[in-house]
Amino acid sequence: MKKFLIILAAALCLGGCKVTYSFSGTSIDPDVHTISVPPFEYKALRVNPALSNELTEAIRTRFRRMTTLEQVDMDADLEIIGEIVGYDVQASAVTASEIAAQNRLTVSVKVTFNNNKHPEESFANKSFSAYADYDSENSLDAVESTLCAEIIDKIVEDVFNATVAQW
Repeated sequence: MKKFLIILAAALCLGGCKVTYSFSGTSIDPDVHTISVPPFEYKALRVNPALSNELTEAIRTRFRRMTTLEQVDMDADLEIIGEIVGYDVQASAVTASEIAAQNRLTVSVKVTFNNNKHPEESFANKSFSAYADYDSENSLDAVESTLCAEIIDKIVEDVFNATVAQW
């Protein structure tokens, strides 16, 4: 009888849990099954034609690998809508003779997250930004793809954490 009561108490405690936790660090409600990530709109003044597609695909890939959510085009439980609003290069280190020794590529995005099952978890126009430095002896064209890959990884991590890891 005592074992039965312990098992019953444990079942009631576990059965009342609302949020599902996983080893990936996500906390997704059990009634959430689908996600939509439409292509990020490119609004930055300086143009990188591949960045929008690369960022969108990186976010989709992260959700495919780290969650069990099905990716759909419309009517999703979760929606991540983004736009690239900044793509800038600035000097980050200057020599004594006032020449740039290092430059910094910075990418800024704004993300709207709609949780259609639990609207209280949604947010609008949240800004995310990441940068990578490179030696000014190199042209941006020479290092751009490597820098963008590094920056995309940082932004994807931040967006993932803000949406389903809730950090």
